[in-house]
Amino acid sequence: MKFGIDRLIEDAELRKPLAGKRVALVAHPASVTRDLVHSLDALSALDDINLTAAFGPQHGLRGDKQDNMIESPDFVDPVHGIPVFSLYGEVRRPTGQSMSTFDVVLIDLQDLGCRIYTFVTTLLYMLEAAEKHGKTVWILDRPNPAGRPVEGTTLKSGWESFVGAGPMPMRHGMTMGEMCRWFVSHYKLDVEYRIIEMQGWQPDGPGFGWPTDHIWINPSPNAPNVNMARAYAGTVMLEGTTLSEGRGTTRPLELFGAPDIDARAVIAEMNHIAPQWLEGCKLREIWFEPTFHKHQGILCNGVQIHAEGPDYSHNLFRPWRLQALAFKAIKNITPSYDLWRDFPYEYEEGKLAIDVINGGTALRKWVDDPSATAENLEALAASDEGNWRERIADRLLY
Repeated sequence: MKFGIDRLIEDAELRKPLAGKRVALVAHPASVTRDLVHSLDALSALDDINLTAAFGPQHGLRGDKQDNMIESPDFVDPVHGIPVFSLYGEVRRPTGQSMSTFDVVLIDLQDLGCRIYTFVTTLLYMLEAAEKHGKTVWILDRPNPAGRPVEGTTLKSGWESFVGAGPMPMRHGMTMGEMCRWFVSHYKLDVEYRIIEMQGWQPDGPGFGWPTDHIWINPSPNAPNVNMARAYAGTVMLEGTTLSEGRGTTRPLELFGAPDIDARAVIAEMNHIAPQWLEGCKLREIWFEPTFHKHQGILCNGVQIHAEGPDYSHNLFRPWRLQALAFKAIKNITPSYDLWRDFPYEYEEGKLAIDVINGGTALRKWVDDPSATAENLEALAASDEGNWRERIADRLLY
C-alpha cells in the first residue's frame, strides 16, 4: 500500500496543480516516505515543488519537546533555508504573517485516531486560517493506527479546547483526510482542499489499521508503538489524574500505576465490576520507577495493557471503558483516593483536567458516584458512539 506522501512523490500528474505555487508543509518526525526520507527532504528534492515554509505541531517539527505545554520556537531550517513556524509556541493558530508565505499547504501528519491528540485540532485551525486567507489545503493521508472502532462520549458544547476540536468521541475512527472532510462539512468552511488518498489501505485488514509492512515512527515522543496507539484513547485520561501514565519509562501511555495502589486488587475489582470491558486485551501487574514526571524516582505498582499478541481482539478491545473502569476500581477500593489532578491542562484554566480531556464532566461524575454502575456509563457512551458512526458515514474514504 502507499501513503499519501508516497503517491505525491511518485506521481508527477498528482503534483501538476502545484506548479508555480508556493508550497508549505505541516509535518513532524513521522512525516516520512516509505523509504524513511522525511517529507521535507523528499519534497525539497523535487524540481516542480517550490517549498517556501514549514510548520511544526505540538512537540515540534523535530519532535524534540517531551511533555504537554512545552512550547517550540520558530526557526529557520538549516538544510533548506526556509522558515519553520511553530503551531505550539507563542501561537497555536497560524498567524497572518506565516500564512503569507505560501499558496498551498500540505498537511502530512501521522495521527493516533484520538480526539485529544492535538494534530486533529491543528488540522482544524489550519483549515480555518486557509479559509480566512484564501489558501488551499492538501491532506497527504495516512492510516489511523487505531482503526475504525469508535468509543467514548461526545464532547459537549462549551468544552472545546486544543484537545477538543469539536463534538466527537474520544476514539473517532477516521483518518486525517476523512477528518478534514468532516470539519469542512460540520463547520461549513468555505475552503479549497484536496485529499491525496492512500492506496490500498485496509482498516480491517492485517494490522487492524496500521499496515504490517510499514515501520512505525514516533509522531510524538511518547507514542513509541502501535500498542500505545491502540491504548491511547483510554490511557490519555491518566494525564488528568495523579496516577502515572508511564512517562519516564520505556512504555509510556501503555500502563498506569502509583506508589500507593495495589495493582492485583485493582485488576480483581475491575473484573468484578465489568469483566466485559476487559475483553480483547491482557492486563499484567508490573512495577516501575519513572525517571521523570509523576512519581519520579519512586517505585510504583501498576498495570500494563497489552493490546497485541494472541489475546488481542480489535473489535472487542475498548480502551476508554477499560481505563474508566480502572479509575472506578481504585475509587471502590479506596473511596478517599485523591485521583483527579487539579492543574492548568493545555492552557485551560478553572476546569479539572479530566473534564477537559473528556469534553465534559460525565466520566468523572460516574467514577465518583458509588452508586453508578457499568450499565450507566455504557448507556451514555453507546448512544453517542452510534450517533457518531451515522454522522461520519458519508465522510469515509476507505
